[in-house]
Amino acid sequence: MTETHEHIPVIAIDGPSGSGKGTISQILATKLGYHLLDSGALYRLTALSVIEQGIDPDNTEAVAKAALNLDVVFEPQLDGEQKVLLNAQDVGVKLRLDETSAMASKVAAIPAVREALLTRQRKFREKPGLVADGRDMGTVVFTDADYKVFLTASPEIRAERRHKQLIEKGVDANISHLLKSIIDRDERDRTRTVAPLVPAEGAFVIDSSHLSIDEVVQQILDFIGFSE
Repeated sequence: MTETHEHIPVIAIDGPSGSGKGTISQILATKLGYHLLDSGALYRLTALSVIEQGIDPDNTEAVAKAALNLDVVFEPQLDGEQKVLLNAQDVGVKLRLDETSAMASKVAAIPAVREALLTRQRKFREKPGLVADGRDMGTVVFTDADYKVFLTASPEIRAERRHKQLIEKGVDANISHLLKSIIDRDERDRTRTVAPLVPAEGAFVIDSSHLSIDEVVQQILDFIGFSE
């Protein structure tokens, strides 16, 4: 007799840095009672590990080893956010720094790094369901996702959002530098040979440039047919 497995639904939400997908995914996971995968955090954690260990990002073998050996803990908080610990240290602020984001884009283009993190990401798929936030959730990691969303916004709007986020966390930031970093990263992400940043086939594309968080969440809930 063939063993059958209960289907575990996945909502894949992809998009560029600063599009709001992290916040949106957190809200959706809470509303639906689903698990949450912040795949970008895994790449940023790898990037941070590379930076702090002084690893040459061109040494792909060493970078992949860093990805395999990440000592990471995600701790849900009462406010709906999550604390991210790397080697028992809270690195939430460091993960959002421009330097970390730029390095994350570089390490994410390394096939061995993506392979090292692929299995880890898929293990997040547990009952009752998963909201997966990233850049290749619908195109690579969960190609069988029940619902695929591509969330975007203009580079200028995304730079403003990231600047506000960093300032609120007490991190000094230059908005013109952030904008250049975002534009450069978009180009790298779109043109890389491994899992380029593109909407998955059949994805629901949302431009959030002039939408509120609540409006984006409602559009996605309508898309998946959820009613409270």
